[in-house]
Amino acid sequence: MKSLALLCLLALATPAHAAAPEQHYLDLRDRYIAKFSSAKESDEIYKQHDAALKELASVLRGLVGPVTIKGLPADGKSNVDTLFKSDIGFGHLDGLGFASEGDKMQAVVTTTGLLTHWLREHREDGMPQDSGAAFKSDRFYYQAIQDAAFAKYAELPITRPASASAAVAVLGLRGNGGLKGAPDEIDVVAIKGDKVYFLATSDALKTAEIPACERVWKQMMAKPVNKKDPRGDMAREDQAMDAYTKCFAKEAPSQSWYAAAVKKAQSQLELLPLR
Repeated sequence: MKSLALLCLLALATPAHAAAPEQHYLDLRDRYIAKFSSAKESDEIYKQHDAALKELASVLRGLVGPVTIKGLPADGKSNVDTLFKSDIGFGHLDGLGFASEGDKMQAVVTTTGLLTHWLREHREDGMPQDSGAAFKSDRFYYQAIQDAAFAKYAELPITRPASASAAVAVLGLRGNGGLKGAPDEIDVVAIKGDKVYFLATSDALKTAEIPACERVWKQMMAKPVNKKDPRGDMAREDQAMDAYTKCFAKEAPSQSWYAAAVKKAQSQLELLPLR
């Protein structure tokens, strides 16, 4: 009976012990955020900030382990690239970041534990709390990397490797201004074991606007603005964009470039160490 009780205690203790390294990273990150967000900016503070990011990257390497992604450097940096709360881009996905020259291809590798924590931190931003739902939301692709907004235009059907528990690909458009246009970015996300892989490729392919969806856009934008709403113009554009991207997702499979988009997404997935 004593042996059985001991085994039960060990079983209960294992998850907490497994989460300890991730909690160490989060505690360290939060201490640095508190420090730099309240500090007066100076050359010395910037030096300390760079050193802090290197320290966080070192801790993440221990959590994530060796990573090989075809076409990207082997040595990852902290994907969290600022610890100043006031900076644009604050709050990127915790993980190791990798980028090709010119940032055309960018990847983040993290753990399922850090992903779950990050999703909770962005709950108030409208981030879905289930990872499967998050991977289908444009909010995930917007807030995980870079400083530019992202609009999801369509999901692309890819074949999930047997070793992966999840694999999602989306076609979208990223930018700092209007997000209506011909989408050219393909992002793929996959989970294998307790590792999460995210790979984004800009200028991935040439697509084209869809006439039927252009008509939807014009119809929505022709609707009168609610004068009582201080965000009237923006609200109308948001609604038009939502209708436009829904139309795009529906019509995309019939477009001449769609097969190439699916093929590109699948080849992008195959760059990840999922086999």
